[in-house]
Amino acid sequence: MAGHIVTSLPASLSSAGNDAACRPTPAGFWPRVGELLRRYRGWILGLQWLVVIAYASLLIVPALLPLPAEDSHLWNDISRFAQFAFWGLWWPGVMVATVGLGRIWCGVLCPEGTLTEWASRRGLGLPVPGWMKWSGWPLFAFLCTTIYGQLISVYEYPKAALLILGGSTLAAIAVGLIYGKGSRIWCRHLCPANGVFALLAKIAPLHYRVDRAVWEAHGREKYVDCAPLVDIRSMKGASDCHACGHCSGHRNAVWLTARKPWAELLDPTVRPRLGDAWMLLFGVLGVATMAFQWSSSPILVDIKMSMAEWLLGRGHELLLQNDAPWWLLTHFPEANDVFTWLDGTVIATYLIGGGFALGAVLTLAMALASWLAGRDGPGFVRITLGLVPLGAASVILGLSMLTISHLKAEHVGLDWLAPLRLVVLAAGCLFSLFLAWRLTRGVDLARRFGSLLTFAAAPALMAQIWTTVFFVW
Repeated sequence: MAGHIVTSLPASLSSAGNDAACRPTPAGFWPRVGELLRRYRGWILGLQWLVVIAYASLLIVPALLPLPAEDSHLWNDISRFAQFAFWGLWWPGVMVATVGLGRIWCGVLCPEGTLTEWASRRGLGLPVPGWMKWSGWPLFAFLCTTIYGQLISVYEYPKAALLILGGSTLAAIAVGLIYGKGSRIWCRHLCPANGVFALLAKIAPLHYRVDRAVWEAHGREKYVDCAPLVDIRSMKGASDCHACGHCSGHRNAVWLTARKPWAELLDPTVRPRLGDAWMLLFGVLGVATMAFQWSSSPILVDIKMSMAEWLLGRGHELLLQNDAPWWLLTHFPEANDVFTWLDGTVIATYLIGGGFALGAVLTLAMALASWLAGRDGPGFVRITLGLVPLGAASVILGLSMLTISHLKAEHVGLDWLAPLRLVVLAAGCLFSLFLAWRLTRGVDLARRFGSLLTFAAAPALMAQIWTTVFFVW
């Protein structure tokens, strides 16, 4: 490394050192916000630990209590409140915030990031092994946690939430204790949500812009402590940046700046990553879509009933038993919610098979769109990333279903819901089509329209799926 990323230096050698007050801040609102984040780092650290305490309390306390009564509410039962806080507000809110502000959740508020960095500053400081740098970990971790979470009903039960979220947090702490020194190795390589955040941040209208010419012209070598190990000097996008503000003003070359939401995806100097494309196609648009809608799918019910009848007709009743432990399949008889082995098998098959089938169809559409665009076209990975807005709309719509479920239970009026869902879905589809139009500039007109028509099959398919979930099922 050229010295611009040093995670083991003391604060006195970082860019927040003695000359920080002498740096001129560019005119504008957002550079000043970035400077505030850097200047009041101590306050932010205090806020992070308050989030850790609230996170741990809402995660652990409900798991130690009996399941809430059917007539309980958000305001009189901590389990209901925690459930709504985690799945009705937190996850949908984090996704919306990432689309609007970049990965500020990661850098400013995430409890796992806080804990793994804290542990890393006190741990062994071992170098990151090669296997941990595998580009497929974000997708693999996302798929595992998504599928396993559905099998144990993570959205409904505190023990399941403690197992999934608490297990992830303990793993983050363990990685911090072993690897790195004051860095966020877990966040960089293994966090199950890292791939999703990296995708959504690509369309955020805010990012930390790096002026490479100013950087190189700066006379004295200085250092910045970048916890997620971003190569700041070469940083051109917002995918890996945690938006913590720690590098604001570094070498007078890094400033929080507004940009057009499509700027990163259209920038030819930002190299698209194949791992991001697979994460989008098979993770966000594939398996996640199946995870959001399986519980309301009549197709899954028909498959399960047909298989149950087939098994009963042949005297094979093993899969119809419901003796699985709660940490393997949903088993809460006190809530009349118990999965049989057949339930688990069908749900897992539906998520994996349906998700990968959907991802394969979308992959075929993107490959064909790239091929039709020809040699002058954007290429498979770049045109696939044109679906990022559609992926953002899809994951926000899916997670907001949990919010709506809680609001319905509290008898909140939802007359506004259908129009809002249509607006979000339409925005995602149109934004993706706009990106495809811009990405194919310079392509022969006939090839361009052929490519665009093929690309449009993806938004059309996803629109059909979501309208079926919301208005048919």
